[in-house]
Amino acid sequence: MATRTPRLVRAGLVPYAEAWERQRALHAAVVSGEEPGTVLLLEHPPVFTAGKRTAWYDRPTDGTPVVEVDRGGRITWHGPGQLVAYPVVPLAQPVDVVAHVRRLEEVVMRTCADLGLATKRVEGRSGVWVELDGGRDRKVAAVGCRVARGVTMHGFALNCDCDLSWYDRIVPCGIDDADVTSLSAELGRDVTVAEVLPLVEQHLREQLQPLDG
Repeated sequence: MATRTPRLVRAGLVPYAEAWERQRALHAAVVSGEEPGTVLLLEHPPVFTAGKRTAWYDRPTDGTPVVEVDRGGRITWHGPGQLVAYPVVPLAQPVDVVAHVRRLEEVVMRTCADLGLATKRVEGRSGVWVELDGGRDRKVAAVGCRVARGVTMHGFALNCDCDLSWYDRIVPCGIDDADVTSLSAELGRDVTVAEVLPLVEQHLREQLQPLDG
């Protein structure tokens, strides 16, 4: 399977079900070689999605619908003001899923650094995190992937200027001893998806470039 730097597609605001169907179709086309590796960059209308490991107590208790998906991880929220990246790209052999997750985390961490926000990884937990001295960890970006036939799906969601109150309805990613945050909340100014998008694109090109080898 040929591997090269993927194309980046700005898809705008896309309903989750539509984007998921687009991912599946694109995945089949990348596996067959009909399409190059592609990263979809978009926002969703508000939606909760549950990965394979979601527990019943993670879910909303008010009857809010939840979309069951085939990625790893547990429940999360997507919505306006959150930049979502779905890399549908072939991985080099032998497939290393953890290395792919780390590359996506690195994209987000470098983007945050560009904006003046220091972030970190937390051992045993995927995603990108912020910490105040002596405070609780706060997740600024969630990461959840799936790999089938050597090609990835799903990806990361970076909170820019979204409404964080949506997370109050769930246990985000099944983690009850940490909080969720956004770039805007941490930096004390409105950090929009439009501002963040070109930075993410730059670092996606850098981090996914090694696939050429």
